[in-house]
Amino acid sequence: MAVKTQHFWERLSLQEMNRAQWESLCDGCGRCCLHKLEDEDTGDIYFTDVVCHYMDKQTCQCPHYATRQAYVPNCLTIYPDWGEKFNWLPSTCAYRLLHEDKPLFDWHPLISQDPESVHSAGISVRGKTFSDDQVNGEDFQQYIIDWVK
Repeated sequence: MAVKTQHFWERLSLQEMNRAQWESLCDGCGRCCLHKLEDEDTGDIYFTDVVCHYMDKQTCQCPHYATRQAYVPNCLTIYPDWGEKFNWLPSTCAYRLLHEDKPLFDWHPLISQDPESVHSAGISVRGKTFSDDQVNGEDFQQYIIDWVK
């Protein structure tokens, strides 16, 4: 009888992962780069289809990822101890899923072994966004979407 080996994300907590493991959790969807609005009264987070102008719209990746805060000082950096701030990430995000003790989706590249699976599944922002250098920040409310929760 074969013994099923647990994947690192199934046996390690977010805090126990090394840098390479942590970074590999990113599915490349680009949803974290969508501008979000927070309702000050309720704390609810609303995603818009406005994305950082540095995002490569084909790959859904930041060409300045390693030094992104030099370009966008308020760009998110996700940490294992984020706690309730994980609600700023989409419900499909591996970091949020693992924080909530939920499994990764079948389309996640760590499961599918295909970096294009996130795009094929329609999860990524590829072809669905406007660049923030083309939209007035005061108008972001008009860009709230319901295809990301």
